[in-house]
Amino acid sequence: MAFIARGLFIASLLTASAQAQQCDINFTHGVIIDPAHIRIVNHGQTYVQINGQHQLFVNGREVELSAEQQVQLSQYTKGIREEVPAIVSIAIEGVELGLKAVNKVISSLTGENSASHQQFQEKFDEMKWRLRTRFNHSDDSYYIAPQDFDDFDEVFAGEFEKEIEAIVSDSVGTILIAVGEAMTHREEQSSEQRVETFDQRIETMANDIKLGISNQANALETKAEKICTRLVKLDEIENRLQLEIPALSEFNLIETN
Repeated sequence: MAFIARGLFIASLLTASAQAQQCDINFTHGVIIDPAHIRIVNHGQTYVQINGQHQLFVNGREVELSAEQQVQLSQYTKGIREEVPAIVSIAIEGVELGLKAVNKVISSLTGENSASHQQFQEKFDEMKWRLRTRFNHSDDSYYIAPQDFDDFDEVFAGEFEKEIEAIVSDSVGTILIAVGEAMTHREEQSSEQRVETFDQRIETMANDIKLGISNQANALETKAEKICTRLVKLDEIENRLQLEIPALSEFNLIETN
């Protein structure tokens, strides 16, 4: 039963990303946004900085721009300020949806007010807080590292997914003891019947969880598709900047394939 339970926990974590669409776009540099600046970072050093809408610095040197170039840079700045927060938001939503699924499993098995469930809830709340503070430092400040957006739901999830698995694995014994005690009290059933009942309960729970979050997962997928489309258009603006501003000729934040 331990393998069944653990498998359900991890499967429920991943359910939200099961229908993710590919977005063959990469960010080749880190991006830092605050209310006054956009900084494109390469190996820890600021490569491109945009102050306001159209004051441009490349490798620390200000670049004089024509009126037309300023308009194009403003379009690019506007796009970066819209899409980076959108990317951070959808990645956080994906991880939180997975946490919600795991949390539902635990509360269903141990009881919503049980000590085991409360312990999980505290750890998950802490994890969500760390996730947000890492990529969204305030309402107007964001950071995103160089990323491959093949799967939006995996942008930030890797290390957090491993941490969730570790939390669940460490506590499977406690959870199963609670479940076992509940099953033992069913004296009218044989041990084989109790195991069968437990397995049926697990299967039903998994189906309920999948159904319960499928709409949210579909909504995330739609958001990801829209972001991907907008990033392609933003890459077109970036390509024009590369052609028309010599200092940006080798600059390439967005790669589309």
